[in-house]
Amino acid sequence: MTARFYTDLPLRTGDSLALPERAARHVQVLRLQPGDVITLFNSQGGEFQATIERMGRSDVQVQVNAHSDVERETRRAVHLAVGMPANERMDWLVEKASELGAASITPLMAERSVLRLKGERADKKVAHWQGVAIAACEQCGRNRLPPVHAIDTLSDWLAALPAASPAMPRLLLSLRAGTQPLTQALAACDSATPVTLLSGPEGGLSLAEEEAALAHGFLPVTLGPRVLRAETAPLACLALLTLDA
Repeated sequence: MTARFYTDLPLRTGDSLALPERAARHVQVLRLQPGDVITLFNSQGGEFQATIERMGRSDVQVQVNAHSDVERETRRAVHLAVGMPANERMDWLVEKASELGAASITPLMAERSVLRLKGERADKKVAHWQGVAIAACEQCGRNRLPPVHAIDTLSDWLAALPAASPAMPRLLLSLRAGTQPLTQALAACDSATPVTLLSGPEGGLSLAEEEAALAHGFLPVTLGPRVLRAETAPLACLALLTLDA
């Protein structure tokens, strides 16, 4: 596979353009040279082959060549809403969720959340996580970026949801007794049915938060008797929801 780079620019066959700073820096780091072929995508559909025309000290000029309409998305779109784990675990979660095909990622603050961000710090974190998602898509071959939405509180996010619909099931990872396995819930819907998946932070969601989610149409599901970490559980769900779709 040729080196792949996301470019937040219009791409048209035959155009000559300067790569954005981030992509140009990576081309420099990889020691690519004029005449080398790379792949560009802009999340608008498919990917383009491009040839490096010129290498400056900090800029890279390329010729955009043939377009391919290839997509590597999963059949089922999974919109992940997750109570943010602390430290670097959220970085890891965003990276792996992007590789596994998450359609979007919404970071949430819940009652038991350790990580709490607002204002400029929150904006910087979201921009950082979007960069993590971009790098993951470049590596894994996705041509569609999963947007990392602004940080929200769980209560505000639930209140803003549209009315629940069978056309888009809502699943809640829960440890409550009697909860049906995720695989059982999946058996009731087609493999192309989009899903919203809600997972809590360290310590899980509180009883009141789970009740609020249920009131907004979420179905509690479980992955089994083991208690997985806050960054592991949603990824295990994503694997079940997307890798067979």
